[in-house]
Amino acid sequence: MKKNDKFAYILQELGHHLPYTIFGVSMGMLLMGVFTFFAVLMRAEDYLPEAAREFFHVSHASHILFSAVTTTAMFWKHEKRMLKAILVGFAGSLVVCGLSDAIFPYLGGKFLLHGDMAVHICLLEHPDIVVPFAIMGVIAGFLVPGAIEKSTEYSHSVHVLLSSLSAILYLTAFGVQDWIHSLGMILMIVVFAVMIPCCASGIAFPLFCAHRGCKHEPYPG
Repeated sequence: MKKNDKFAYILQELGHHLPYTIFGVSMGMLLMGVFTFFAVLMRAEDYLPEAAREFFHVSHASHILFSAVTTTAMFWKHEKRMLKAILVGFAGSLVVCGLSDAIFPYLGGKFLLHGDMAVHICLLEHPDIVVPFAIMGVIAGFLVPGAIEKSTEYSHSVHVLLSSLSAILYLTAFGVQDWIHSLGMILMIVVFAVMIPCCASGIAFPLFCAHRGCKHEPYPG
């Protein structure tokens, strides 16, 4: 596939995934709203950051798994080179998920919401938690394209949902407890944190890496 055709096809894939991205961000904020509602209902607001910190580790690890599935599957659809697909799957999940779930929320919370943010990178502090999820995601990425039609769209929608939830949990756990009263700014931070890294890792990154042996038809037009 030529560079122009590849770029056009990436734009096509991004367009197909946009509804899933919008759905994921909306559902992530809704789930976090429900989580906060029950904390307020039980008068446990003081424990919300601690609970969000624990929940963050679960959602972040799960996000890495689905990101690895999406990235590996997208690359494998276009190029059947196993070692390269594994490397792309690991890089597109472990590195990029850290950006969307931690680094971007940290920057947004610190400079836009002026929160007393703390830096927490799970890959550096808890590799024993996140690396196994990446391994299982890469393995699944080789299997799902042939088993489930439109598997990359479905896995992308789930990993966008988990990324949205993780970004809000990070903000709540590490510096911005009263996130509801900054809802508009939170929306902007989360959309930015999710759209760029997740679409880059799940779509653009594997397609840019794929070149030799790609059997997929270029974008018609």
